[in-house]
Amino acid sequence: MEESIRAVEKIVGYKFKEKTLLEEALTHPSYAESPSYQRLEFVGDAALGLAFSNHVYLAYPNLDPGQLSLLRAANISTEKLARVAVRQGLYRHFRHNAVVLRDKVQDFVDAVSAEDDTVVYGGVVKAPKILADIVESVAAAIYVDVNFDLQQFWVIFRGLLEPIVTQKDLQEQPQPVTMLFELCQKQGKHVDIRHWRKGAKNIASVYIDGRFVASGSSEQREIAKLNAAKQALSKLSQSIPTNSGMFEFSVRLDGSFEIEGAKQMLHELCGKKKWPKPTYSIEKDTGLPHDKKFVYSVQIPTVDGVLSMQGDERSRRKEAENSAASYLIRALKESNCL
Repeated sequence: MEESIRAVEKIVGYKFKEKTLLEEALTHPSYAESPSYQRLEFVGDAALGLAFSNHVYLAYPNLDPGQLSLLRAANISTEKLARVAVRQGLYRHFRHNAVVLRDKVQDFVDAVSAEDDTVVYGGVVKAPKILADIVESVAAAIYVDVNFDLQQFWVIFRGLLEPIVTQKDLQEQPQPVTMLFELCQKQGKHVDIRHWRKGAKNIASVYIDGRFVASGSSEQREIAKLNAAKQALSKLSQSIPTNSGMFEFSVRLDGSFEIEGAKQMLHELCGKKKWPKPTYSIEKDTGLPHDKKFVYSVQIPTVDGVLSMQGDERSRRKEAENSAASYLIRALKESNCL
């Protein structure tokens, strides 16, 4: 533990006056020999929420409370904080006696290691809450050690959250629930998301005009709602009728088609057309961690329906997204939509 304390002090760039605070922050309840992080996590959740609220309030003077809330949620969500624990290496230093945690954490670590871009609303593998708990408990340890000085705490802790999700990031990756409601509103459809529980799981079910569309589940109510919205958007992109000729195109002899910078081109095109920004969804993830292959699709909701196109298999996520964007650009061009 002494070695772990030194390592974490180096990660956060702060030397603790009371080392036992950090020892407690890095101890899971399954490790019975020492006090666990649970009390610190309680404080860390509140301190981090307030510190980040202050940050976005000052950084974005023109945003309304709803937009500020979305920014705060994106930056201190379980997904975000779990990725902080992985990218900063904090996960290597917590101690526990729960074998099942080790496997869950390792699966998530492998998935995060393969990510190229900032992930705002969830990736391939569900984030283990334990990782977010560690970050919150370390935050609390700092906050308590600086005698509850919120400004000093934020100066020390802010660097761990980098890259911080910005308003631009949220515009490029729209919140799925918001996107679902906006899409259906434009088509005159009513959306209802109903919640229920099955054991320890929260279940969210999406109904459009009274008809069941999709469900999502999670231990957390909000994540269940998010997963349900993602599933609903995916199904809508497949079921809403579009011009059938729009997606008829030919490819090169090698079976692939690529436009350099297609992702950025499609992003700019949506701005000119007054369409929502494109969103990308993973369709396929195969191979060993050191030899992954990915297939992505791209979706653009419009007043005439959801434009959707799947790309070719690529070894990097960015390339797979660019492939999907390339095919959609070509389809739009061949259908005279550009």
